[in-house]
Parts: sequence; C-alpha cells; structure tokens
Amino acid sequence: MNRFRQVKSVVFPVIVAGLGFVLFAGLLATGPSLDSKAPTPVIPLVQSLEVALGPIQMTAMTYGTVAPRSETSLVSEVSGRIIKISPNMVSGGFFEAGELLFEVDPVDYQIALDQANANLNRALGELAFAEKDYKRQLDLKQRQSISQAIEDDALKRLQIARAVHQDARSKTAAAQRDLSRTSVIAPYQGRVRNENIDLGQYVSRGVALANLYATDFAEVRLPLQDEELAYLDVSLANESKGTEGQAQVNLTANFAGQPQRWLGEIVRSEGEIDAVSRMIHLVARVTAPYEPQSGQAPLAVGLFVEAEILGRTLENVVMLPRTAIRGEDQVFLIGQDQRLELKQVSVVRRLGDQVIVGGGLADGDLICLTAMDDAVPGMRVRIQDTESMVTLR
Repeated sequence: MNRFRQVKSVVFPVIVAGLGFVLFAGLLATGPSLDSKAPTPVIPLVQSLEVALGPIQMTAMTYGTVAPRSETSLVSEVSGRIIKISPNMVSGGFFEAGELLFEVDPVDYQIALDQANANLNRALGELAFAEKDYKRQLDLKQRQSISQAIEDDALKRLQIARAVHQDARSKTAAAQRDLSRTSVIAPYQGRVRNENIDLGQYVSRGVALANLYATDFAEVRLPLQDEELAYLDVSLANESKGTEGQAQVNLTANFAGQPQRWLGEIVRSEGEIDAVSRMIHLVARVTAPYEPQSGQAPLAVGLFVEAEILGRTLENVVMLPRTAIRGEDQVFLIGQDQRLELKQVSVVRRLGDQVIVGGGLADGDLICLTAMDDAVPGMRVRIQDTESMVTLR
C-alpha cells in the first residue's frame, strides 16, 4: 500500500505536466499567425498652387485725420462799429475768395484821410516854395550878393520842408490803409469754423472775431514706416517737380451712414522721423473736398480716414501665402512625379500673411502649400484635387 502511494506521487505530476505541454502546443498551433511584412507608407495629401507670374502694384496702408490746407484767425485791423456783415459769416458758412465778410463804419477813417490829404497838399506847397527860395539864394551867392549865413538858412528851411512833406505822405498812406481795412475781404475760398460778430457791434483793433479755413484743398497727414518708401514714388529730397508724377492715394471712411471714397495725391513729405513713433509723415491732398461727385459725401475736416497709397508696379512677381515659405526663403515644388523639390526664391516684400516673390519661380511651377514638419526633398505627395489648386497672379 505504501509502495502504491509512492508510485502515485511520482507519476501524477508527470501526467499533469504532459497534459499542460500538449495544451500549450495546441494553442500555438491554432493561434493567429504574426505578419512579418512592413506597413505600407502613407502618402500625404497636400494642397498646391500653380504659379502665374505677372505685374503687382505695391501699396502702403495707413490712416490719418482730414485737416484744412490753411487756417486763419480773423481780426479787425481797425476799431469801429460794424455796419455790414456777409450772410455767409455764420458757423459752417462757405465764402468765396475776395468776398466782403464784414465792414466797419468808414466815416471817421474817410475824414482822417481827407485831413491827411490836405496836410500833404500844404506840405507839398511849402516844399516847392523852399526849393525855389534855396535855388534863388544859391544864384545870389554865386554873384556874391548874400552872405553864407543867408544861404545856410535857406538850406535849413528846405530840409525842414522836405521832412514835413515826407511825414505828410506817410500819414496819408496810413490813413488810406486804415480806410481800406474797414472792409474785411476773404483771403481765400473757405468756410467759417466759428464766429463772434454781430451787426452794430463795436470792435477793437486786433480782437479775433472768427476762425476760417480754406476749402480749395484738404490735407491728410499720414504716418508711415520709412521702409515703405522703397515701394512708393515719394522723395525726401528737395525736388522742384510740383505734384506731377506723385503717388496717388485712395481715402476711405464710413460717413453719413455709408462707405465713402475720395481720390488724392501725395504732395510732400515732412522729411523728419518722429522721435516717439519712429515714423515719417507724408501729406496727401484732395482738391475741392466740399465739391464731391454725384453720390459722394464731402471730405469733412476732422474726419478719420484710412489711406491706401498706390506705389510702383513690380513685374514678373507672384503673391504667395506666407505659409508656403520654408526656412530661409525656400519653397517646396511638386515635380512631375509628385515628389517634393526644395527651391530657393527671392522674397521681395512681406505683407501680413502673404509674401511677394520676385525670383526663383517660373510660370506653371506647382508649389506645395500644406505645412508638414517631416517634409524632405524627394518625398512623395498626393495633390488634393485639381479644383483645390489655386492660381495667384
């Protein structure tokens, strides 16, 4: 009995181990087989752009506030009571060059001129008498009929008469000037900004009565980075070529509830770089801003406008999305076999999310637009479809 137990204790574990081995072998035989083949590479799908070289006009965007060409503080140059006022002498009123704006009572000034003329005539007569007397004394002196003292007295009277005559002439001119100043004439075509004048009002010499500004031109001061000048027909030098050939500018703003547009031109640059903003300022001019075309609002003083300055036209260039540029001004071209080729290009200008390329590309080149971190020359790609291809000029 003991011997049977010993045999059982030895044989049973062997049987269990054998069964486990058989079961494991069966699992290996019936389990899934491992595929030893490498995975098929995924060819990336990309967007493309076909190059079409052509001309592109450079522009510079900026902004500014409309200001008058010139402003004047209107003062009376004589004292007196106002007897006449133009109906246009009201805030916002328009007037023409040479128009009578107001008149001061001229009666006292006319009297003063009459008195000055009378004094001038008397002084003229005394001068003529003194000249004749001195000439007579000289003749007598040459004949040795009079003494030197008598000749000296005649010369002194002549000199006094000349001085009196000159003083009378000056006073007459001043009286004429004061009389003419009683009529205040508009120095230019313009508009009244504000006024403080009434009929019958007494005004004193030198007191400001109104503020005027010219309306024949309006000007806009436009800040600009100095590097933008490379693309504009604007010079900082002292060139006497007038406004011919100057850069054109489109001014736009929302005014009177609608988008508005005015055409002007750059007439000068201020020539100095602002110490704070580090910008240079150009001045645009618009002719007859208060005589707009049909359906156009006037270009009012104080209006804030956006400005597009039209610059030079570059030939044989193309505009690309900024994302198309890789590394140091390079692009990926897609070759005939749809493999990437790295191409060096010449970037002429960067404009926000776009760039203008002026060298290194040819008409028909196909540029890869899709950004891929693992893109390398020779990499194969699939173009998304022909409808997604973009042609830029």
